[in-house]
Amino acid sequence: MSGSGPIAPVLPTSRQGWQSLLDRLAIRPSRGLGQNFLFERGIVQHMVRTLGVERNDLVVEIGPGLGILTEELLHHADEVVAVELDRRLAAHLRDIFGTTPGFRLIEGDALTIDLPEIVDPNRPYLVAANLPYSVGTAVLRRFLETPHRPARLALMVQREVAERLVAHPPKMTVVGIATQFYAEPRLAFVVPPSVFIPPPKVESAVVLLEPHHQLPLGEADQPRFFRIVNAGFRHKRKQLANSIADELGAPKADVTAWLTGSGIDPMRRAETLGVTEWVALTRTAPPDLVP
Repeated sequence: MSGSGPIAPVLPTSRQGWQSLLDRLAIRPSRGLGQNFLFERGIVQHMVRTLGVERNDLVVEIGPGLGILTEELLHHADEVVAVELDRRLAAHLRDIFGTTPGFRLIEGDALTIDLPEIVDPNRPYLVAANLPYSVGTAVLRRFLETPHRPARLALMVQREVAERLVAHPPKMTVVGIATQFYAEPRLAFVVPPSVFIPPPKVESAVVLLEPHHQLPLGEADQPRFFRIVNAGFRHKRKQLANSIADELGAPKADVTAWLTGSGIDPMRRAETLGVTEWVALTRTAPPDLVP
């Protein structure tokens, strides 16, 4: 569809108004599930600008919650597909946006729903999400690992998680390696606790991710890549040769020769290697060591 135009604000404009809405819906945010409802419009406006949403775009929003980001997306995009797991929130979103041109609600779990149900495999799309901290990275990997990856993603997560996604050696993690294998991440801006109900105990951050057009390794080599990465990080305090040898059950001498032959010091630790070095290790891995 096209030319739906901006919509008028239909949601609260103050913190008190958002709290009253939660009270009317009988929703009590769960700290255990990391539920924190954003109420500051300036944050979602910044997030939509960061994502670069344009009028003809299709945006998939994961975890729309009370709809503050949904509303802003509908101001800019032709079509917004919102995926919401909570039935009470889904009913609320249906009441608010059900007749809005370009809005489609899918009630389900973004971690398990078939992606072709969300978006046509032949149509480009963007992803926007403000997610509970407990599932943020899982949702990210789901969309990065699908064959039909989005053109861009803007994801609000705990700041500590955001810093892992964008880290450089010597502060790499498995999630950082996995993310940077599939995409180029950038920490766009930090979000203070004060703009949420209830305020979390930590800062949040929005990360912009631009998936690579071509991955560093073909599909056949990707399982080996992640097997090697996980082996390297399994014993983080050990030297790389020791960790990989222990995890793969391989002779240390053979692992040391493999690492040295790939130009990597066996005494280094996993967090000091970037994606390019893990790719090099995958390409030179002896089949008898890493099937």
